[in-house]
Formats: sequence, structure tokens, C-alpha cells
Amino acid sequence: MNVEAALVLVNKAVYHHTDKHLTDLQQAVITNVLAGRKYGEIADLYGCTEGHAKDTGSLLWKLLSQVWEAKVTKSNLRSVVNRQLQLVAESQADIAIVQATDYSPTVEKPNFVGRQSAIANLQALVARGHKIIVLQGEGGVGKTTLAQQFLAHLGCDRSLEVLMAKETINIVAVASVVEEWLQRDLHEDSGKEFGVTLARLKRCLEQQSIGILIDNLEPALDKNGRFIADHRNYLELLRILGDSKVQSTTIITSRDRLCEADLDLEHYRLTGLNLNAWGQYFAAHQIDSEQVLTEIHHTYGGNAKAMGMLCGIVREDYEGDLSLYWQENRHDPLIETDLTNLVASQFNRLQQLDPQAYQLLCRLGCYRYQDVATISLQGVLSLLWDSARPRRVIKSLRNRSLLEFDRGQYWLHPMVQAEAKLRLQSNSADWCQAQSAIANFFTQSITRIDNIQSGLTALEAYYHCIATADYAGAAKVILHS
Repeated sequence: MNVEAALVLVNKAVYHHTDKHLTDLQQAVITNVLAGRKYGEIADLYGCTEGHAKDTGSLLWKLLSQVWEAKVTKSNLRSVVNRQLQLVAESQADIAIVQATDYSPTVEKPNFVGRQSAIANLQALVARGHKIIVLQGEGGVGKTTLAQQFLAHLGCDRSLEVLMAKETINIVAVASVVEEWLQRDLHEDSGKEFGVTLARLKRCLEQQSIGILIDNLEPALDKNGRFIADHRNYLELLRILGDSKVQSTTIITSRDRLCEADLDLEHYRLTGLNLNAWGQYFAAHQIDSEQVLTEIHHTYGGNAKAMGMLCGIVREDYEGDLSLYWQENRHDPLIETDLTNLVASQFNRLQQLDPQAYQLLCRLGCYRYQDVATISLQGVLSLLWDSARPRRVIKSLRNRSLLEFDRGQYWLHPMVQAEAKLRLQSNSADWCQAQSAIANFFTQSITRIDNIQSGLTALEAYYHCIATADYAGAAKVILHS
């Protein structure tokens, strides 16, 4: 086995899951276990106690079991890693085939970085015959930019688009949209009835390759992810666009999941840009970012809009000194008005559509997401003491890209967490009750402190008691531990 390749694989997997790289000791454990050494030998080589090496290994096997959704132990690590290396090799071969026949730019544009993998994945979906792809993600993650770049290089005969209004009352009727497409772009007459107009559009889509962008769909959706009553005709348009006979590819961007059972479509979840992409972007704009970039990237969760906005401000107001900017503003990640408005608009819309989900989102802002970076389903449910259908409330947040989820673990995007915490603090009663519920959850989840992770988990309960000046409760946590 190539131990170096194995270490790179594990490091990438852990970073994707936790946003943290392997520690030096974790790397030592992996390389030496793959070499067949025992914990005592590893401890001697690294310079720590055998117990510390065992604790580190035990936590690492649990983490990798979550990452790969398969039981990982010291004994089977080699076979599991071999299997994962094989899967990666097969995946890269598939992507290479797609890239060779489709989108394969040699040089990225300075303002469009870090999306080669996403474009390859979208190409793979198209190659498998998906006609409609919903590009879903939180505000500012770069959905529209990616969709435009993807469609521009798809090789279609022409492109069509509709930019949905930000406010529901300003959404253009779909009949007007289709009529405009037919008359202005396709040079065809529209029918007097909407059904006839759609039939003519379908004939055009069967005869030529067309890329279609429907941008910012969520204002047309209700709390359940279905089209609102005034714009149900958009459903009829999507039925046409999803027909197997048409040659079109439709990309829909939306913060919310589209939940229309009658539609045949595929959702693709877009996450923030990785650290390397941020580094490329700042380097292309001649900004030295090495000293603080990792912390800033984590704070903003790789958000593309935050990246571009920070770059502009640092160049104009700080003469390209990113470290100076961060020194002044690191304690208030939402200090910039554009970011504040971006996050606030998502909260305000949720508050109108689903008050219970809004309340849960604010309460989730109490979790620190630091030493314990993610929480289990029970940790989320502990904040729904007043809900009759708690799992539906959780699903509502996930469908709106406001609650992150991976392999049974939940967390908030750092910008969302900052806004949620700020809003809940204005409601002192709910703030105190949420902090108490979290402290109880952490206390009850630990029966015995016998390793580092259980100790950190127990310590979380202490922090949440202190947050509400519950010193008696904090003392009980210490005694309980």
C-alpha cells in the first residue's frame, strides 16, 4: 500500500467532515498502524504515553466510521483504506471521461475558482439523462455563477433564462416568460392558450439543444417547497422541460428544496468553496492571505459572496492587508452590511413561512460548534420541547439550506449561527431555556469520562450553564463529571 496516498485520502476525508486537518499524532497513528505497529511502539516513536496514543486512535476510528459509514478499527484500517482508494480511483476515472468530452477549461477565470469538481458532477448528471437539475444552497454560496458558467460551456445551440423576482409579488407569470422565449429567442408565435404555447415550446426543445436557467426559484415556493397558488403554472412548464424527448438541460437555482412529487428532477447540493479556492482567489487579486486565511475561511464557511466582498474591502480600505482587516473585525463576522442583509433576509423569510422552524433555528445558535463541532439528532430534538411534530420542523430547516447535515450529524453555517445567536439573545426567556436544554443534553449524553472526547463533551454543558450565569448548574456539571 502507498502509505502517503492513504494518509492524503484520510486527511481529505476528515477535513471534508470536520473542517479540520489531521493532527500530527493522528497522522502518526495512521501511518504506523498501516505499518503494523502497536500502540506502545507508536507512543515511543511519537513521544507520548501509550494511553494517549490509544485514546487518539479510538477517537479516530469512530470519526472514520462516521465519515465512511462503515465500521473502522485498528485491525481493519488497511482493508477499509484500500477500498476507499479504489472508490476514489473509479470516481476520478468517471470524471475524467466526462471532462474529456465536455467542460475542461485549462485556466480558471480569476473570479471563478474551485468549482471543477461541481461542474464535473453536473456534467455526469446530464450524461445520465437528467433534464432538470436543482442547484441548491445557502445564499451567497455561488449557485448563479456556477449555473451560468456550466450552461455557457455545455455546448447548446442557444440559452434561455428567467430571473425570478426577489419578492413574491413581483414574480412574472410563467405564460409571459414562455411567450417571450418563443417570440424573441426562438422566433415562433405563441398560442392564445397557455397549453398551446407550451406545446409549441416543447416542439422547439425537441428540435434543438437549449440550455435553460431558472434563477432564484424560492420566492415562488411555499413552506412545503411547492409552487404557491398564483404560480402553479410553473409546474406545467417544468413538466415540459423534464420530458425525455426534449434536448434541453435546465438548471434551477434555489435556497429551498423543490418538493413537487410530479416532477422528475435531481437536486445537487452546493457547498462553500474550499480553502484552496479561497487562497487562489486572494492570490489572483494580489492579497497576501497566508496568516489568517484558514480562520477567515472557517468563519464564513467558504461562502463565495463573503470571499468576493472581503477581497474588495481589503483592497480598497486596507491596502491589501487582510491580516489588519481581520484583526479589527474578527469578533463580528456580520459587520459588513451586504452580509448582514444576506443572512437576515433568509431569517425573515423563514419567520413568515414557518415560525416553528424559525424558532428552532434561533435556538440552534446557542450551540458553540467548536470543541464539539457537530450535534446529533437528539441534540436538535432537545430544543423542540414545545413542538408536536419536531422532525418536520428539522426537515423544514434542511430543505431551506439553513441546517447543515451529514451522516447523522447537524451544525449551522458560521454566519447563520452568528445571526441565530444574536436574534435569540433578544428573547431572554427562550435564550435561558435553550441554554439549559443544551446543558442537560450534554450532561445526559456522557455517563463516564474515559477519553478526551467525552471530557470535551462534558465541558460543553459547563459552558452553557455559564452563558446564563447558572453557577449552581455549572458546579453540578463538574461534580457530575
